[in-house]
Amino acid sequence: MSKTINLIKANASNPKVWIVAGITVAGILLLADTTRRRRRKAIIIQRQDFGAFLERFDLIPFPQPPTPPAKLPLQGLTFAIKDMFVIPHPFSFSLAILLFDVKGYVTGFGNPDWRRTHEPSDKMALVLTALLQNGAKCVGKTVMDELAFGITGENKHYGTPINPKVQSNIPGGSSSGSAVAVAAEFVDFALGTDTIGGIRLPASFCGILGFRPSHLAVSTIGLIPNSQSLDTIEFALPSSRFPLLLLISSNVDFKGWFARDPSVLHRVGHVLLKVKAVEPKRERRLVFADDLFQLSKVTKQKTVYVVSKAIEKLSGYQPPQHIKFSQYVASNVPSLKAFGQNSSNLQYGISALKALSSVMVSLQSYEFKTNHEEWVKNVKPRLGPEISHRVLAAINTKYENVKVLYKVGTEMRAALQSLLKVWLLLLLPLFFLLPFVSTNVDDGILVIPTIVDPPPKLNSMKDYSTEFHDRACAVLSIASMSGGCQACVPLGNDAGCPVSVSFVSYHGADKFLLDAVLDMYASLQDQVSIAFKSALLPDVNGNMDAFQW
Repeated sequence: MSKTINLIKANASNPKVWIVAGITVAGILLLADTTRRRRRKAIIIQRQDFGAFLERFDLIPFPQPPTPPAKLPLQGLTFAIKDMFVIPHPFSFSLAILLFDVKGYVTGFGNPDWRRTHEPSDKMALVLTALLQNGAKCVGKTVMDELAFGITGENKHYGTPINPKVQSNIPGGSSSGSAVAVAAEFVDFALGTDTIGGIRLPASFCGILGFRPSHLAVSTIGLIPNSQSLDTIEFALPSSRFPLLLLISSNVDFKGWFARDPSVLHRVGHVLLKVKAVEPKRERRLVFADDLFQLSKVTKQKTVYVVSKAIEKLSGYQPPQHIKFSQYVASNVPSLKAFGQNSSNLQYGISALKALSSVMVSLQSYEFKTNHEEWVKNVKPRLGPEISHRVLAAINTKYENVKVLYKVGTEMRAALQSLLKVWLLLLLPLFFLLPFVSTNVDDGILVIPTIVDPPPKLNSMKDYSTEFHDRACAVLSIASMSGGCQACVPLGNDAGCPVSVSFVSYHGADKFLLDAVLDMYASLQDQVSIAFKSALLPDVNGNMDAFQW
């Protein structure tokens, strides 16, 4: 720079030098102005859609016969999809003589380097086909945590979707854009995935409904895998410059969905789960995990009390039960002893759920390495600091005793079913028949806080990332490791942030749980209004050491 200045000084009398200098300065100013305009335009666009969408398009519902037999269950509804779902190129839908093409899209997995190294797929995610066949219209793809490996919803490359309910705080992830699109009322429902909380956490933080189905309940064909511990299915990755990865009978992320309206949540569930429209109604038994509500920083008057009062006015519900759930897990998941710690007074408390969450995180990391180690090492993708740390840790770790990790999942599934499913043995009078048969007489629903902390402020995760992650995973691990279903239901606000409670049931009880949420929702919201207007009772929560776990 000093040489340039000296050159100008030496030729100050030459007018051509001043002309060149003037043009240079003008060019710099023009470039700076253009950059500012582009940034301003990007900010305006982000504010218009809260930064939820990566790209907009229209996938219209499948053509129907001139006189369809009945109105389609999702007719007139719009939805968005997380950037993990495969859209084909080219893909033709046909019905009778009707035909139309859909432009190809690359599934980006929340990262530009993944998008750059992959081609548009020639396959369609089966879940999208089901939604389009039933009358829904897809309007775009949404932002997500990179490689589905985060829980904050922040994305270094595409920006962080703005939480419509509390704009200074994170939206939660990894399905952040889908949750924001629903909360901001851009779509009626949205698809996401949930490995360790990708549906439940953003649903809670954005104050909307979220449903995580049982594993195997919804097809994952046409979905990029993050972790293979959660669903057993055959699927193929989109074509890429790397060898096509085909995983047969392996596990991938659960699909899940968000909605504002419980009837929409219910209708989408019936389409995706392919359940029978009518089933015998069974009595419902709510089991409150008292120790987990003690962890929550929200007073129990706004959660436990609200749910208890809501079911008092409804028929078909048994008196609620209460349990110290972590003690139950410790007694019924013996393989967790291998992951226990000697100290009984750790900073975040020692508990079976803390051990369970460590198994969940280990499984996610091990299976991410199995699926994506080659791609990471060949491409060396640009990742945000937190995601980069987690990805490198997953890739560089040597995993031992992997069978024990899976055994914990098997035991956890059995434990949850034993707690929530009650069987009645019926003796048969005829000796030549089987000595007895069993029938299910009622189903239990575990009631827990969806998340125990309010959404952290944007760009604040460096300050308490580990604490937030550990406390979140303690409650999120229950459904993830058992393979059960979970519904997140908003219950108003506390200190300016959304509050939610979750209803968890055993593997395969998806329709039962969706029906229960639809049945309870109106009464829950009535009790929310009453509870939030009344004087609060003294109730100190938020300490992981408050109970003997």
